[in-house]
Amino acid sequence: MTENITIVGGGLAGLTAAIACAEGGATVVLHEAHHTLGGRARSTAAPYVANDGTHAFYADGRPWRWLDERGLVRPYAAVRPGHLARARFRRDGRLTVRPPAGVLRMMAGRAEAPVDEDFGSWATRRFGAEAARAAAGMLGIVTYESDPGRLSAAFAWERFRRAFGPRYPAVRYVIGGWGRVIDRMAARARDLGVRIETGSRLDRLPEGRVIVATSLDAARGLLGDDSLRWESGRAVLLDLAVRADRRDLFLVSDLDEGGFLERYTLPDPSLAPEGESLVQMEMPMRPGESRAAAIARLERIADLALPGWHERTTWRRDAVAAGRTGALDLPGATWRDRPAVRRGDGVWLAGDQVAAPGLLGEVSINSALAAAEAALAARPLSRRAA
Repeated sequence: MTENITIVGGGLAGLTAAIACAEGGATVVLHEAHHTLGGRARSTAAPYVANDGTHAFYADGRPWRWLDERGLVRPYAAVRPGHLARARFRRDGRLTVRPPAGVLRMMAGRAEAPVDEDFGSWATRRFGAEAARAAAGMLGIVTYESDPGRLSAAFAWERFRRAFGPRYPAVRYVIGGWGRVIDRMAARARDLGVRIETGSRLDRLPEGRVIVATSLDAARGLLGDDSLRWESGRAVLLDLAVRADRRDLFLVSDLDEGGFLERYTLPDPSLAPEGESLVQMEMPMRPGESRAAAIARLERIADLALPGWHERTTWRRDAVAAGRTGALDLPGATWRDRPAVRRGDGVWLAGDQVAAPGLLGEVSINSALAAAEAALAARPLSRRAA
């Protein structure tokens, strides 16, 4: 056995790092400040099982393969043609089956986008103003940003291609919600000998090798490093359970304002009681916008997608996600410019706003695997003596 590795944080990144380190032969202790594991990958308890946001896995990336190889995401459901038949776009305040023709060209395109130019300018020049505006609206679901046009063209284009490219959708829904994945990850970690301590908040770094798998805000305090900052989105989240109605749509992508609505019980009926549907929505918040105003904009999408939803609602919750929706790269920056995984002095960083590739939560897993590999290869040290 190699010397201990300590993991700080018990969310998706922390559990990934713990499993990878234990598989590599380390003795691992994981500290989670809350009394439950999962972080932003938590789900609510039955009978209404809602994720902490409009989450989905993408099966065309390394993180999914890593999870699937360990049996952590099965059983799962994929998008079916019948589901897509119930998908719509909101354009000019109305629902439509197809986006503008320019967006269809974008979905089929293979252009390379520049890092140093903003997405709005680049997309307007290449595909036209109408297509650029519509594509920016579609990007709301993968950026949680009210103005994706200001982001690096390369960053936004990569996400557009992953989420809306010409291939059949690679989205996967883990049956029972993301909380099931966390439960399986925790069980896997414990089977490998990881000691998991919940309700364990650390105010200083322990001795030995440490992987800090927390938010950047928490890492900044723990490490005393004010440079641990990066751009992130801000959005309002609205979850509803409604009595089922055959008129309800599966999905609405909002080209006007960047909102998004998805009926998660269509691929996974276990998320709500029989005869009810669970719907999760998000709307990027404008600068200075109140929670109530953003929710009102989101409810207008519900009016279109879920006829009479007010009278059919059986459960509801809403929240604001600020600075916890993944990294956003501005013009001139790539994922390599984010806070580095390697912090020196036997410390590594993991999470969804650090220097690792991927889409949303994939960054957490990719950075955790990079941190675990580096920690396993590093020579043990005493931080007092370093």
